[in-house]
Amino acid sequence: MSTRRQARECSLQMLYTVDNCNMPIEAVYRCFDEYYPHGEPYRIFAVKIFKGVCGKKAEIDSLIAKYAKNWELERMAAVDRNIIRLAAYEIIDMPETPINVIIDEAVEISKKYSTKDSSKFVNGILDKLKAARQ
Repeated sequence: MSTRRQARECSLQMLYTVDNCNMPIEAVYRCFDEYYPHGEPYRIFAVKIFKGVCGKKAEIDSLIAKYAKNWELERMAAVDRNIIRLAAYEIIDMPETPINVIIDEAVEISKKYSTKDSSKFVNGILDKLKAARQ
């Protein structure tokens, strides 16, 4: 597994915990910091995505709502919602990463952590959302 994939999966787990378990962001980060090995190359990228999504959650959610026609964020599966959030953050705030790579990674992560139909759902929303990149 690539370092970036590992980071994205780790970020997803942290985002899911904040979103689904209502844990404070800093408490989730402290758990991550304590239990994930220091010195691992994926740590910096995982934290960057996690804190980036948390810091821009309102903006990201608004953007997702704009492109997710007929889907309220609250009705989306929590895993799918957070996969889309982390990919949306990368699309709007990390122009050095090609959009197709971001979408492919999100689709593959959804295949691993969500239902068999989630990859199509995630791909469909992110395909529309890529227009948000400046």
